[in-house]
Amino acid sequence: MRLRKRSEVAGLSQSKRLTCWSVGMLCLLCEVMAMGAQKPRTVVFYVATNGNDAWSGRLASPNRTKTDGPFATLPRALDAVRELKRQHGGTLRQPVTIYLRGGTYFLREPVTLTPEHSGTPQCPVTITAYRNEKPILSGGRRITGWKLATLNGKRVWTAEISEVREGKWFFRQLWVNGKRAIRARHPNTGYLQVAEILDATKQWHEGQRRFRFREGDLKAWETVTDAEIIVMNRWVESRLPVLQVKEVERVVECGKRSLFRLDPGDLYYLEHCLEVLDAPGEWFLDKRTGTLYYLPRPGEEMRRAVVIAPVLTQLVRMVGEPKGGLWVEHIVWRGITFAHTEWYFPADFTLGWPAPDVGGFPQAAVGVPGAVYGEGVRRCTFENCTIAHVGTYGIELARGCHENRIIGCTITDLGAGGIKIGETVIRDDKGEQTFGNEVTDCAITDGGKMFHSAVGIWIGQSYNNRIAHCEIADFYYTGISIGWTWGYGRSLAGGNIVEFNHVHHIGKRSDGDGPILSDMGGIYTLGIQQGTVIRNNLWHDIAGWRYGGWGIYFDEGSTGIVAENNIVYNTTHGGFHQHYGRENIVHNNIFAYGRDWQIQVSRPKPHLRFRFIGNIVIGRSEQWLAGGIDFNFEFDRNLYYREGGGPIRFGNLSWEEWQAKGMDKHSLIADPQFVAPEKGDFRLQPTSPAFQLGFKPFDLSKVGPRKKAMRR
Repeated sequence: MRLRKRSEVAGLSQSKRLTCWSVGMLCLLCEVMAMGAQKPRTVVFYVATNGNDAWSGRLASPNRTKTDGPFATLPRALDAVRELKRQHGGTLRQPVTIYLRGGTYFLREPVTLTPEHSGTPQCPVTITAYRNEKPILSGGRRITGWKLATLNGKRVWTAEISEVREGKWFFRQLWVNGKRAIRARHPNTGYLQVAEILDATKQWHEGQRRFRFREGDLKAWETVTDAEIIVMNRWVESRLPVLQVKEVERVVECGKRSLFRLDPGDLYYLEHCLEVLDAPGEWFLDKRTGTLYYLPRPGEEMRRAVVIAPVLTQLVRMVGEPKGGLWVEHIVWRGITFAHTEWYFPADFTLGWPAPDVGGFPQAAVGVPGAVYGEGVRRCTFENCTIAHVGTYGIELARGCHENRIIGCTITDLGAGGIKIGETVIRDDKGEQTFGNEVTDCAITDGGKMFHSAVGIWIGQSYNNRIAHCEIADFYYTGISIGWTWGYGRSLAGGNIVEFNHVHHIGKRSDGDGPILSDMGGIYTLGIQQGTVIRNNLWHDIAGWRYGGWGIYFDEGSTGIVAENNIVYNTTHGGFHQHYGRENIVHNNIFAYGRDWQIQVSRPKPHLRFRFIGNIVIGRSEQWLAGGIDFNFEFDRNLYYREGGGPIRFGNLSWEEWQAKGMDKHSLIADPQFVAPEKGDFRLQPTSPAFQLGFKPFDLSKVGPRKKAMRR
């Protein structure tokens, strides 16, 4: 609307002049209000490897006179955010974006964010890559000064590290040109086997310090006391420092106990002995002389190579105090790479159970921290970030973390696992509980490189989290683990949603290594979990060593869980297993090609254990259901088919005897008519008898990360 000129208004009546004036003022007021409603202008800071923390940080590049430009470090930019908040009474009035220019930022200590750095819903603090550049926050340092040398007749490269010689630094991981190098290992591939156990124990969870090895497997090498034995037993590994090797007696003695009682045939290997440095890509660090030895891979020129060893355990620490209502919140990380960390048992490390002097953790390498750590963090986001080349877990959201999002991230080459959510303890104060977090469209691969029992995603005493559209692959143990209460005691792990994930090559990796551990699943649950739903996921190629390579695994006390619309195939010990639990529902799933059997139940219980309704089960084995069959479960409207023909048995019962016990009264044995099951295509043809039983087709073509969310 146009405001009238004064001459035009003068010719109008008083009432019309008043009306005109009112409308004009209203228009002006609307314009002012519209201006006030506009988003406040974003404050921008820049960080670059050629920056200077004494500069303003307001320029993307240094000016011509080198008197101003970007900051040199992220902590300095975060200080600027804190200063900005102090200028406005402790609250941000404008969004803040910190752009990290490309390059590697070698950190001397973790980047720490506290509630003083927090944003608000309207004014978040965003830490993001500048345009298409790739900034890397590294917890390592470069190793230089390489020289050629001869060792045992081989040409090797060496570097002298004074901090190692002086006892100030030691490391157990190394990366050459972005590829993990191998601590000198024996054997180079495959595993040795324990020959004999020398010390009897009363309980299975009491470990040993020594065992007898097979003839010729180990020798009393000069540097063998620098080595570790990594022995796999049940579902864990134990890292045992070698004290001595007695070749004549064939006995190795270690400085720590194995986590559990060892058994003959348990797999193990020896790591970090100079005399076994014999394969390209292997290395050894002599703590006495500070000499690093490396046998290069083909094409590696060490004088030009980028060699990085870890110094820090954590790269980022976001720490609030949830009990006091002090949060780190509304921080967005976007497009940042986090790399080069390591954790190893500290000198004062003790483990309350099963013993204080053991070389591992009772499950999931749960005590290994995350390279990016959060405590008292809420409503923060990690988007399109990369966590790679770390000796730890990738991201950890511990005490009092809720409503955070991890979206479209790549988490790979992991000493331990991918993501940890929650804790092993139960918090009574809701402010200290961890809940409502989301992990979507992430690729979590190539884990357990040092702590083999680590998992892709671990959720402890935490509830109402959502894991969706992720790919999890190439772990020696479980893909997703939820819960930390064994049995029917109090648990916080309920209401978790797991959907549209692609989890594969668990236990046995896609490179053919493994299996080395037992008792695992594509997904593994513990305890009472009312409201937890596992739906529309694809699980395949899951293998256990001695036992327990299952797709969906309800372990001790698993209760109130629904598993529906999942496809599970190519497992060693069955698509579904329930150890013991109560009132779970397994409905409208496809289970295919278990090696030994298709379904397993274990400990009998005097209550309804689970309902197995409306599923399709196809396999080649005669044994269909193995374990503790007490009929305190319900089977019905299922379709079974044994490829190649022949009978199927449920424990010791034939199909007819099984039905006579009241099981599967409305079920069928018939070909489900999959399109191409040998190629992993489990779509049903229109004439499938599954439809007669009420089976509802579901589409898993969109499982795993969606491309849009994974964009850079």
